[in-house]
Amino acid sequence: MPGFEMFGALERAEVQEVLDSGVLMRYGFDGMRKGHWKAKELEQALAARMQTAYCHTVSSGTAALTVAMASAGIGAGDEVIIPTFTFVASFEAVLALGAIPVLADIDDTLALEPNAVENAISKRTKAVMPVHMCGSMANLRSLKALCDKYSLALIEDACQAIGGSFEGKPLGSYGDIGCFSFDFVKTITCGEGGGLITNNKDYYTKADHYSDHGHDHVGKDRGAETHPFLGYNYRISELHAAVGLAQIKRLDDFLAIQEKHYNVLEASIEKLAGITLRRVPEGGVQNYSFLNFFLPTETMARKAHKELVGAGVDACFYWYDNNWHYHTKWEHLKGLHSLGPVSEQVEKGMKQHGVYNFTASDQWMGRTVSCLIKLSWTEEEVTQRATTLHRILEKILREA
Repeated sequence: MPGFEMFGALERAEVQEVLDSGVLMRYGFDGMRKGHWKAKELEQALAARMQTAYCHTVSSGTAALTVAMASAGIGAGDEVIIPTFTFVASFEAVLALGAIPVLADIDDTLALEPNAVENAISKRTKAVMPVHMCGSMANLRSLKALCDKYSLALIEDACQAIGGSFEGKPLGSYGDIGCFSFDFVKTITCGEGGGLITNNKDYYTKADHYSDHGHDHVGKDRGAETHPFLGYNYRISELHAAVGLAQIKRLDDFLAIQEKHYNVLEASIEKLAGITLRRVPEGGVQNYSFLNFFLPTETMARKAHKELVGAGVDACFYWYDNNWHYHTKWEHLKGLHSLGPVSEQVEKGMKQHGVYNFTASDQWMGRTVSCLIKLSWTEEEVTQRATTLHRILEKILREA
């Protein structure tokens, strides 16, 4: 990752077809578009690759989460359980619907811890949203059992983990709805874009309508379409879909490159006493987009990150201090700093869940270092990176 490293003739050809037709919108203009329906083709390709009956593409991963929750009937005053480690889009999408994001601890999978989820469930809970951060998944078997027990929707945020699987099912297809991001730094990219997959026809139909101002898309006269319910504009453009269509055709090649590079890096550190790899749940296969590991202490993790970056190991992350991805930096959420007033339901709900004591999460994230796996590395660059990684971590462990 990311897929933009591999842009080539296939992406250019797909985009050129759209430009030649002159139709950049995914709907209408049937006569002008010369038979090109890139968004529809992308949806068909994604549904086939993800082994689901339905797929709908939208303008971003954030839009996919928003549309997915709306399609599942989540709205004002409902609660959605999300992890302490995610991208800010997770809680932004919840708040956009007037719902209440409820944070729950993570474990050594770097994803939702099932017991913490069960403890967070209330009479207002409507969904659990595991976020498969950095290429690997939560314990989906346990989370699915909880959702079945309490009649909750399981909405997978697989925005960082496309191509991974759990118990033989592609990530995103295990729950009721799965969401992907195709932004510029994802394993496959549209530049900007997102998608959701499901086997639930009702959810798909609602997503199709809701993301296009409520249009029912019946017939071929867009002006004559009716609006069964309110909707908004989360449409993907044909240009963005064209890039994604080229990239989905290359996904398995990208995954193979990521796995190859990942294995070289993992082999360089896995036998170092004191280094523990992030746990992949039994039955899970990650997409190998990040190498994630724990050091014995927070102090050592901070030192490792600083020295790795100083040694030229770029795209190396210490998430505990990251402004976008970890709860310790989400004062704008915890304080509900909004341009306009938030609803009383959201304000009351956030205050009820406002202790924000996540020591269990902190002890994992404080010791975590993550290294992005790039597609464009040469064999020499991967080997050099592995050598540097081993040397620095061995030194820090020896000096401790």
